[in-house]
Amino acid sequence: MAGKKGASRPGPADVGTGPSAGRLGIDNAPLSRFHRRLTVYSAGGPLLDGYVLGIIGLTLTQITPQWHLSPSWQGVLGASALIGLFLGGLLGGYITDLIGRQVMYTLDLSLVVVCSVAQFFVAGPWWLLILRLLVGIAVGADYPIATSLLAEFAPSRHRGSLLGWLTVMWAVGNAVAYLVGDVLLALGPDAWRWMLLSPAVPAAALMLGRLGTPESPRWLVSKGRIDDAKAALAKALGPGAQLDDLGEPTAPTSLRALGHGVYLRRTVFIAVFWTCSIWPIYTIYAFGPAMLTAFGLTGEGADTLGSAAIGLLFIVGCVAATLLANRWPRRRLLIGPFAVSTVALLLLGVFPAAPVPVIAALFTVYAVAVGGPTILQWVYPNELFPTSVRATAVGLGTTVSRIGAALGTFVTPLLLDGAGIGPTMLLAGAVSAVGVLVCVLMAPETGGHSLAQVSRSPG
Repeated sequence: MAGKKGASRPGPADVGTGPSAGRLGIDNAPLSRFHRRLTVYSAGGPLLDGYVLGIIGLTLTQITPQWHLSPSWQGVLGASALIGLFLGGLLGGYITDLIGRQVMYTLDLSLVVVCSVAQFFVAGPWWLLILRLLVGIAVGADYPIATSLLAEFAPSRHRGSLLGWLTVMWAVGNAVAYLVGDVLLALGPDAWRWMLLSPAVPAAALMLGRLGTPESPRWLVSKGRIDDAKAALAKALGPGAQLDDLGEPTAPTSLRALGHGVYLRRTVFIAVFWTCSIWPIYTIYAFGPAMLTAFGLTGEGADTLGSAAIGLLFIVGCVAATLLANRWPRRRLLIGPFAVSTVALLLLGVFPAAPVPVIAALFTVYAVAVGGPTILQWVYPNELFPTSVRATAVGLGTTVSRIGAALGTFVTPLLLDGAGIGPTMLLAGAVSAVGVLVCVLMAPETGGHSLAQVSRSPG
């Protein structure tokens, strides 16, 4: 997960100066087993998000005829977890900044387990809707909880890649959902119950693995609990670890902090960049087969296989960006790939009748290039805000971006049906272009600096 050679050499921001120089602290710590375990267990939220959103599609193929669901009910149930994500992201982030990361780190997954088990016994759409909303709230809450905890323990020179792996796990979870669902379909007409139950298994395993994780020393220092912070740091990194390099001021948690001064600018940047980058991603994931058919990709199963290939290329792009996260400056990893992916979308809209190999090449370019901005959706909000409101900022970004994703998935089928594939792709490209422009004007450089340095910076 870490970079090699020059990328792993500590710079001035890593080792500190003055009394703390040469001491072991969070920012200059070597990558350890603790960091790797924390990354694996923190990746559970994105994995469950991808899994939960993927498994409902296969579930609906069975319960729709059994429950005689209308198209409206199908749409509501399909989007229910996504709606829960809106609430979970914002509420979970704010509560996490108020009471700490550790308690919420396991509590949210326990709700996923309970609600997934309860889904096995549902007898109608209303109960399923309620339980899916609760699952979505829990998964949405895990984003700010887990990412802020990981960011606050990550050494400066490894922070980008450790957070990047969480994005990769979303795509993995989505792919695993289709594989598991396909296997479970063999159980017969009640296979949907086992599909809805299945998220309880990874959620329970992740919850058990998270038990005993120490509280964030940065959060404890921000609340004035210095002795507790020293104990948590010693548990994570050993008795020789020092608090000297944290630079965390004691500060209250307040939503108003996100609306003033430099933090207002950063909040706008995160909201627009995240929304504009995720809109086309969710659109292509949701309607990939229909889009490929509209582009002329015919033949039995060709559209489904093509969508699976795009999903695989998306994983490749995220992995590549994650491996580069500790080597490249943040702006370089963001703006160039974002612009390339945007051009690919616009060309798909301008030349919808291009030969299939050209269409395939443009989708390949998009899926691989968008990996850079995608992993930075988690990196930037965790770096740009102080500990007292870090999870709140991540939660707000999660909420706003999912509203954009939902809007994109709502508009896409209407455009495909009414205007065709060309205008559909042009809209996706235009939204993406807005994101590129905002990144050029507003994205700061945060790579290689401590969280305290970046979050306090006026730039």
